[in-house]
Amino acid sequence: MYDYFTVEKVLIIAPIRVADFTWDAEIHKWDHLQHLTISKILGNVEQRKQAINAEADLYTINRENVQWLVSYLGNDWKFDMVVVDELSSFKNAKAKRFKALKQAMVKVSRFVGLTGTPAPRNYADLWPELYLMDRGERLGRTLTEFHTRYFKPGKSNGHVVYEWNLIQGSERKIYDAIGDICMSLKAKDWLSLPKRTNFTVDIELPNGLFREYKQFEREKILELEDNHMLVGSNAGVVMGKLLQFASGMVYDDNHDPIAVHDYKLEALSDLVIAANGKPLLVFYYFKFDFERIKNTFKDLDVRQIESQKDVEDWNRGNIDILLVHPASVGHGLNLQEGGNTIVWYTLPNWNLELYQQANARLHRQGQKKPVFVYHLLSSGTVDEDVMRSLEQKDVSQQALMNALKAKIS
Repeated sequence: MYDYFTVEKVLIIAPIRVADFTWDAEIHKWDHLQHLTISKILGNVEQRKQAINAEADLYTINRENVQWLVSYLGNDWKFDMVVVDELSSFKNAKAKRFKALKQAMVKVSRFVGLTGTPAPRNYADLWPELYLMDRGERLGRTLTEFHTRYFKPGKSNGHVVYEWNLIQGSERKIYDAIGDICMSLKAKDWLSLPKRTNFTVDIELPNGLFREYKQFEREKILELEDNHMLVGSNAGVVMGKLLQFASGMVYDDNHDPIAVHDYKLEALSDLVIAANGKPLLVFYYFKFDFERIKNTFKDLDVRQIESQKDVEDWNRGNIDILLVHPASVGHGLNLQEGGNTIVWYTLPNWNLELYQQANARLHRQGQKKPVFVYHLLSSGTVDEDVMRSLEQKDVSQQALMNALKAKIS
């Protein structure tokens, strides 16, 4: 920008908290960035318009407002460089945000995408991300061309394909196609990070309760106490109910939360006692998990992140339990100063991206202590299936990351 004058104005697209707090904070940490000015295209429509018209070097915006920005500026697009912080949030080619940014990219001369999870589900996620970089030069001009070139249909219903499987040899071809514009930098290769240790806390459900779980898994219907009914109308609903059951509570057909057991709460209580006053970062998935945990530990300072003050209080060690949904802090927030213990009360379904990014809130540069990650898993339930799925997806993604590993002398 000021050394080579190859760009004039940079648009940074990020999760809202990252766009609001993180980029601004990072600029002030680095001596060579102190002169850069930043304008935040956030808030209501009038505030966003004022931010666009403000004179600055960098402009941050949350990804939900990308469509609005492209529409508002139209032919008056003013950014010659775009940075997408968490590029995998544009992995859906049908999403409005992708279509809007795709439209604007013809006016952009330089593009940088950042992500720790380029293919959180499988390699089929790569096409939209790469298209924003090169407009289809490497992986195909259309998603159909990409699928035809590298995949064969898996699970399908008529013409609707739910799963794309790699053709033999395609993995290497994809690496070779994108290797000149993609590189992987792993923190452990370049930074001195403390050790991270994973633990599994196995929770045994009593025989009677486990039989009820298996009955619902088999029959898709279960009568609970006080005439509450649990009905799974399709496979997705059944899987969600099984995850809820394993967690200790389920939503009945009226969407009322019904308690079925307290065994995960007891396991969490044991970890709180073992922590001996040290803060815990606890990830939950269902809304009732949050309410149950907060009510169980009324004598402690249990909070969620509602403002920058909560982030600051956590990093000062002033919060006993920080209850967080992984989707709300999955990217960008720096929480490593406040603690070194993570508890997964409920796993984030099959979402590897949420899982990895959430763990990276503590296991990141600036963490001075070993990081411990505990997983509360109800034995013999879908909890174990989700854990295995996350581990298998991680193996596939690491293969991609290793193939694109940066070689820097």
